[in-house]
Amino acid sequence: MWRTSLIQRLNDGPEPFDLSYIASSWNHDGDPVELLQINDSVAKFKQTLKENPRFLQDKVKHYFKENTHRLTLSMSPDEVYLEKQAKAEEEKLQKKIHALSDSDKKDIYEKGLELLAAQSKTQDASCLPALKVSDIEPTIPVTPVQISTAVGVPVQYCEQPTNGLVYFRAMCSLNTLPEDLRLYVPLFCSVVTKMGCGGLDYRQQSQQMELRTGGMSVSTQVVPDSTQLDMYEQGVLLSSSCLERNLPHMFHLWSDIFNNPHFDEVERLRVLVMMSAQELANGISYSGHMYAMTRAGRHLTPAGDLNETLGGMEQVKFMKRVAELSDLSQVIRTLVRIKKHLLNPDNMRCAINTTPQKMSDTAAQLESFMKDVADNRKERKPVRSNIIEYNIPPVPLSSLLTIVYILLYNITVLFVYILEQNFQPCQMKTFFQLPFPVHFISESIRTVPFSHHDYASLCILARMMTAKFLHGEIREKGGAYGGGARMGGGLFSFYSYRDPNSVQTLSAFRRGVDWAKSGQFTQQDIDEAKLSVFSAVDSPVAPADKGMGRFLSGVTDEMKQNHRERLFAVTHQSLVEVAERYLGVGQRTCGVAILGPENEAIKKDPSWIVK
Repeated sequence: MWRTSLIQRLNDGPEPFDLSYIASSWNHDGDPVELLQINDSVAKFKQTLKENPRFLQDKVKHYFKENTHRLTLSMSPDEVYLEKQAKAEEEKLQKKIHALSDSDKKDIYEKGLELLAAQSKTQDASCLPALKVSDIEPTIPVTPVQISTAVGVPVQYCEQPTNGLVYFRAMCSLNTLPEDLRLYVPLFCSVVTKMGCGGLDYRQQSQQMELRTGGMSVSTQVVPDSTQLDMYEQGVLLSSSCLERNLPHMFHLWSDIFNNPHFDEVERLRVLVMMSAQELANGISYSGHMYAMTRAGRHLTPAGDLNETLGGMEQVKFMKRVAELSDLSQVIRTLVRIKKHLLNPDNMRCAINTTPQKMSDTAAQLESFMKDVADNRKERKPVRSNIIEYNIPPVPLSSLLTIVYILLYNITVLFVYILEQNFQPCQMKTFFQLPFPVHFISESIRTVPFSHHDYASLCILARMMTAKFLHGEIREKGGAYGGGARMGGGLFSFYSYRDPNSVQTLSAFRRGVDWAKSGQFTQQDIDEAKLSVFSAVDSPVAPADKGMGRFLSGVTDEMKQNHRERLFAVTHQSLVEVAERYLGVGQRTCGVAILGPENEAIKKDPSWIVK
């Protein structure tokens, strides 16, 4: 037990390191210090490889190829598995019921009442050890960053103890991308680093990425503005890391991806499309509540609408259609068009995290990379007339001095936000009928952005409602695997996952709002919620990720400190007020989404859209 506790404390230290791998050996009297001396192990491996260049091949041959101790297991699906399972369960239930006497049934009923009473009883947590809100640090540490340019591209440099690694990110804007290409962007992100590039086929590219880098990835980004609900930034994020000595090789790989990606490898593309479509479909059963939350927020904010397009059920259905195409030539032409818009230095900003000793060399390598991809520069205008572009996002009055500083010293601003002037939030209830025995449910409510003074109270309220009301109603009484509430992106979202109920859980959400409005919670409940929120706010940040909040979302240390002070200032009265102001019926604009099995009640209700 003490070993596990020590490992946990080390993992939760000022910089997080995963030390769980030493536990197995340590628990069997191995030497944990020896396992921590990774550099010695690497040096020994290099020496062994030098003495025997076929060391790895010999091990593969011994343990895999010529190993006769093996088990081959094959599995095939049963199309009527769920029906068989339901029938067997019903037969077993009826058999048990028929075997019960009247006294047995009475006993079960009385025990059920006892369970319900126990579940409804408030537990006394005063005997448990706990931190106090006063124990939390009142201020956050400042993360210094330097803003510069590389061949006209804005760059954020952050000096960190990265232990010989260089971390590179680049945000490429979607503002110039035509509407008809948006659905293809996640597919583009999925395949652009896996198709081959320059003089490398996809196998050689994969080998070089594994040999020279810690990974290279591209992902979609939708970042809500911190001051206005209808403003957001959209783009794709390029991410990679490498050892300092491999920096030229990493940027060379990115240059080849920018200048000459191999989108014309049809069979390779077909394999990647099938894999992507299957991964999305499989993800619903594991993260169905996330899909439900994404769908519920679609009609509440412009960022929510784009999130559904790029990562929601709409994207799942789109990829299913693409995977069923016999001819991918149109898809290939589309990927080429997207590349011209996204991999364009005019639409980029970059971030570098590395050691102070390596920063100047990294800056020089980044400059060289930008020159290598300069031919991709092409000025393009935003495609929609109803979008207003901002070089500097709207800021609260306290940040005006920052803007003056930027203007006086001609520092390049990193962000381009867009404001959807014509977006009209509306209420929508959507049901997706899927072959699951359980439901994934969400109800999202449009509230306020990050910098609003009520945002902190809504964060505390969401955490408190989860622990003090929704967990008991949805999991303990309702039988769902889990459920709760969360605040983010301007939306207050209720959710449940692997839930045997559907509309009953929506009623539990509404009772949770009534509970909050009635103020039936104590100061201890509030303090526990604050401690829980601060545990996330103050979670350790690795050197690789320092400054990334500022780079990705424009949230500065000053804005984080203001949010922190508002969290401390949350009171019983402010929680009741935000519940009444934003969550009460008549005051809210909400969206609802359910993923689950066929539901006759919902089908007959005209207020629902059934997919």
